[in-house]
Amino acid sequence: MSRGDRANDELRQTTIKSGYLENPKGSALIESGKTKVICTVMVEESLPPWINEEEADHGWLTAKYGMLPGSGEERIRRERKGAKGRTKEIQRLIGRSLRAGIDLKKVGPRTLWIDCDVLQADGGTRTASITGAWVALKLAVQKMMEDEDIEEDPMKRQIAATSVGIVSDEERLDLCYEDDFNADVDMNVVMDEKENFIEIQATGEEAVFTREQHDRLLDLAEKGIKELMKIQRNTLE
Repeated sequence: MSRGDRANDELRQTTIKSGYLENPKGSALIESGKTKVICTVMVEESLPPWINEEEADHGWLTAKYGMLPGSGEERIRRERKGAKGRTKEIQRLIGRSLRAGIDLKKVGPRTLWIDCDVLQADGGTRTASITGAWVALKLAVQKMMEDEDIEEDPMKRQIAATSVGIVSDEERLDLCYEDDFNADVDMNVVMDEKENFIEIQATGEEAVFTREQHDRLLDLAEKGIKELMKIQRNTLE
C-alpha cells in the first residue's frame, strides 16, 4: 500500500487489542496500517533440552514468527522443515528484544513461548511483532502473578520497535511496503522507555548514508517509539 498523505514523521494508525485470544497466558492483536500481527504467549513448565534444569537458576524465553499463507498478495508457503533465512533472523530479533525486557531468574524453571503470526503484511511486520508481543508478555506475567506461579514481577523495561528509512532522499518513519521496497536506506530500531537502544539494524540498499543521516533517523525512530509506548500503556490500562 502507498504512504498516502501521511507525513514523513508520522506513524501509521496503530491499535493494539489486548487479550485477543482466551487460551494463551497473554495475547494481543496489533494493527499498524494494513499490517496485522497476532502475538501470543504460552507457558511451558520445563526448560529447553540444552539447559540443565538441575543447575539452572533461570527460565527461558523464545520467539517464533511466521507469515500466514494469505498474509501477502500471493500465497506464502508454510515453512514445514523449520525456519529459514529471513524468518530465523526475525525470530532471533524478537527473542533478543523481549529477553532484554524480562528478568528470567524471576520466571523460574519454565519456558515462555512467544508466537507472532502475521495475518496481513504491509511492511514493518518484525517491528510490529516486537511491539505487540511486549503487550502479550506483560499480560502473561500479570496472569502468572495472579495465579501465584511467580512471586515477583520479572518485567524490567518496556520495549517497542519501529522502522525508519530514506526514500527518494526523504527520511521517513514507519515504512509501509512501498516505502520499504523503494528505500535507499532501511533501519529497524528497538528501544526501551528510558531511551536506551536494544537493537539497531541499518542497511544501505545499494546506497550509502552519512553519520548525520544515521543520527536523524535514530531521532525519528525515537519519536515513533515514544508514541508506540503510549499506545501500549493505554492498551494495558
